[in-house]
Amino acid sequence: MSNAPQSPVDWSDTPDPHDDAVSPRRVDVWSVLRVVVCVFGLLSLATWGYYAWPFPMPGLLFVIGAPLFAAVVYFLFRSSRSPIETDIVGKTIVEVALIVAAGGAWISIGHPVVGLVFVLVAATSGVVTFRRETR
Repeated sequence: MSNAPQSPVDWSDTPDPHDDAVSPRRVDVWSVLRVVVCVFGLLSLATWGYYAWPFPMPGLLFVIGAPLFAAVVYFLFRSSRSPIETDIVGKTIVEVALIVAAGGAWISIGHPVVGLVFVLVAATSGVVTFRRETR
């Protein structure tokens, strides 16, 4: 068969996929702090749902719903793997809104010091992350 279909790709020019090993992601203090801030923010919203609303019916909805909503909003608009392309201003607005919500949750249940310390640590972490992303 002389006219057999041929691939449009010239495989001799294709690099071997095993040559370039994927380097592991660099873990530093700021990356760990970022994860701790995100987890503490979600736990803050769950704690707010537990203490601010009567249990079982509306309370359970807020214990599960508030952190879930925050996580979905973070994934859709702020995450590095988000499916929606957002500019840096939009990412900053989303992050500030989530930080203020978690800090406000602590203030509303009667722990303003925890809320303010969380906002300061999260803001510092956010500024460092912003500086790294815009290099």
